[in-house]
Amino acid sequence: MQDPLQPQPLAELVAALRRLPGVGVKSARRMAYHLLQHDRPGAERLGQALQQALSQLRHCERCNTFTEEPVCALCTNPRRDPSQLCVVESPADQNMIEASHTYQGLYYVLMGRLAPLSGVGPDELHFGPLLERAADPALREVILATSFTAEGDVTAHYLAEALRSRGLVVTRLARGVPAGGELEYVDAGTIAWALAERRS
Repeated sequence: MQDPLQPQPLAELVAALRRLPGVGVKSARRMAYHLLQHDRPGAERLGQALQQALSQLRHCERCNTFTEEPVCALCTNPRRDPSQLCVVESPADQNMIEASHTYQGLYYVLMGRLAPLSGVGPDELHFGPLLERAADPALREVILATSFTAEGDVTAHYLAEALRSRGLVVTRLARGVPAGGELEYVDAGTIAWALAERRS
């Protein structure tokens, strides 16, 4: 039976907002009411921006991040160091490392991390393109910048084994990043220190 205080379109909006990380029922309702009651132009803009992002963004053919072009601007930048490849879990993590202004190499964005208990394995994360990048003769070092969570550590361990077998130097961010921390929420100074102190 439908809640008379929550018509179907409102219920759908609340359900859609609940799909965002960390958003529960109360927060989703508060956002929905705010958009409908106080910021209808903002609601329209949000809807249009989502539609535009969904229709115009794709994955970069080289690093797997989001881009409008087949290859992103960072991958085509001749000033980047092709001898270093930093592997991150998400575009948000990539943005945080860029904000540290200490890394000038290239990236590969996994778009996730291994989570065996949730059924996310190497096939689901499509490690193949990353391992193909490892065959680039210019590449000397792969920096594993996965988060210091159980899943991030498992991902780093799996990739380290696969990449070392190809004769590459594989390093991991130093533990300047707090254990259990997500890179997206770590300050740029801590990330800069962790990059500088990375080790095999």
